[in-house]
Amino acid sequence: MSSRVSISGVDTSKLPKLTNSDMLELMKKVKAGDPHARDYFVVANLRLVLSVVHRFGVRGDKADDMFQVGCVGLMKAIDNFDEGQNVKFSTYAVPMILGEIKRYLRDNNSVRVSRSLRDIAYKALQAKEALSKKSADEPSVDEISSYTGIAAKNITFALDAISDTVSLSDPIYNDGTETIELLDQIADTKNTDENIYENISIKDAIKVLPPREKEILLMRYYVGKTQTEVSEEIGISQAQVSRLEKNALRIIKEFLV
Repeated sequence: MSSRVSISGVDTSKLPKLTNSDMLELMKKVKAGDPHARDYFVVANLRLVLSVVHRFGVRGDKADDMFQVGCVGLMKAIDNFDEGQNVKFSTYAVPMILGEIKRYLRDNNSVRVSRSLRDIAYKALQAKEALSKKSADEPSVDEISSYTGIAAKNITFALDAISDTVSLSDPIYNDGTETIELLDQIADTKNTDENIYENISIKDAIKVLPPREKEILLMRYYVGKTQTEVSEEIGISQAQVSRLEKNALRIIKEFLV
């Protein structure tokens, strides 16, 4: 796909670029209800949509369709973003854009995964099998990346693109004490942050959580990270992240009863 993608007459190669400070100031106007600021903020962040569409390696009308779907995710991200959480807008928006496009792909079988993306996925699967023979532990994405020389983010994206439909309750890991289901691996892109952060009672409940549990909930349900990403960032196992997350949700439920 070329670097130029047009949608509704917009040439993304000529989009404005904003500094972080400009972005924050503009977001304040957006949250204050300024429709012109919102329109400009959307235009200034269309490159985020383009960057996600680029990952699929599609061309022509399919790319345009995906770009438009990604714009829906961008606007949802703008509407639900909380600038007070000290998280970059791009960090929050990309998972939501990606989520919208993935849902579109699941519902539209005519959009096919590119050959290059499939090649990456197959190489990753072969590497995973080879590494599994050398160790009893499941190889991590970073280990597969090191083995193949392919960037970890590209491996993750390619494997997601070719995955078959499965149940979210399917177990994918068990350390003898805790079973991790597929649902635990999926980043939240369904506006869960809106349910958590816009409800004052839940905000009060979050305040009583220990710092570690509070950090995990922020990363999982606001930033949209998977449990694997959280575990790598804070330096504990995914099973521990799962236990702490479930404990935090239990505390919140008890607080609200």
